[in-house]
Amino acid sequence: MWPRIKRQWFLIALATCFCIGFFASETLQPLLAMTTLRSAIVFSVMWIMGVTLKADAVRQSLARPLPTLLAIGINVLVVPLLCLPAQAILPASAFGGLFVVSLVPCTLASAAVWTRKADGNDSIALMTTVVTNLACIFVIPIGVSLVLARQADISAIEQMRKLATIVVAPLVIAQTMRTIGVAKWADRNKIRLSLLAQFGILSMVVFGAIASAGMIQNADESGVSSIGMTTATLVFLVIAIHLSAFGIGILVSRATGADRASQVAVGFGGSQKTLMVGLQIAIDLGVSVIPMLMYHLFQLTIDTVIAERWKQSSEQMDQNRPSKET
Repeated sequence: MWPRIKRQWFLIALATCFCIGFFASETLQPLLAMTTLRSAIVFSVMWIMGVTLKADAVRQSLARPLPTLLAIGINVLVVPLLCLPAQAILPASAFGGLFVVSLVPCTLASAAVWTRKADGNDSIALMTTVVTNLACIFVIPIGVSLVLARQADISAIEQMRKLATIVVAPLVIAQTMRTIGVAKWADRNKIRLSLLAQFGILSMVVFGAIASAGMIQNADESGVSSIGMTTATLVFLVIAIHLSAFGIGILVSRATGADRASQVAVGFGGSQKTLMVGLQIAIDLGVSVIPMLMYHLFQLTIDTVIAERWKQSSEQMDQNRPSKET
C-alpha cells in the first residue's frame, strides 16, 4: 500500500490542500487579497517548469509540422468549442470555470512525460507546450471577452499584460538561462525543482479552495441549490471533453497519415491543460476553480492508464517483430 501512496502523493496532497482551504476558508480569507503573492507563486512555478524544459527536442518537430499544428489547433480551438454547449446546463460560475479550463495552455511537463511513457514523439508535445503557453496572452483574453465578458472583471489588455508577466516572461527567462549555461544545473536538480513547483501548485489549490468556499456560500445565500447535481454534471463534462479532445487528436492525426508516435503526441498535447495558469485565471475572473481541479485530476488519472496501456502495446509489438521476420 505504501508504494501506491508514494506514487500518488501529489493527488492525495491536492485533495488535502483543497479541504484545508475549503473548510478553513473564513480564517484564510485574507490570503485571497494577496494578489502579488499569487502572481509571484505562478511566476516562480512557470520559471521552474521552463528552466527544466529541454526545448532542443522541439526542433525535431519542425521537419514534420502537421502533427504539431493539429495538437495546437485542438488545444486552442477544439477544446473551447467542446465546452460551449455546457453553457446551457451549468450555472454561470461553473460554466465560467469550465470555459477557463478550455482556454488555458497545454501542461508544461506532463504532456511530454506521458507522451514519452507511451513511446510517443515527445518533441511534438514539447512544441505544443511552448506554443500554447506563449500564445495564451492572446487566446485567454480573446476567449474571455467573447464568451465570459459578463463575468470578467478585468479588461482584455489587463489580462494580456498579466499573462505576459506571469506566464510568458518566466518561460522566456528560463529558456534564456538554459542557453547561457544553466541547463546542466537545471537538469541535475530537476527532481528538486519539480518538487518545488508541485508545492507551488498545491499552494494555488489552497487559494482556489478558499475562493470556491466563498462562491458556494454566496450561492446558498442566493437560494441556488442542486450543488451536488452540478458537481456530478461537471465530472461527466470534464471527462467527456478530455476524452473527446484526445480521441479527435488520434483520429485526425491518423487520417493525415501520421505515424503511431505522432498520434500519441497529438492526443496528449491536444487534450491536456495546465492547472497553474487555470487556477490563477479562474480566481482573477471570480469563476469556479472546481472545473480546473477536476480536469487536472481526471487528465492525470485517465492519461496514466492510457500511457501504460500504450506502453504495453508497444512492448508487445516489439517482442512480436522478430518472430514475424523469422
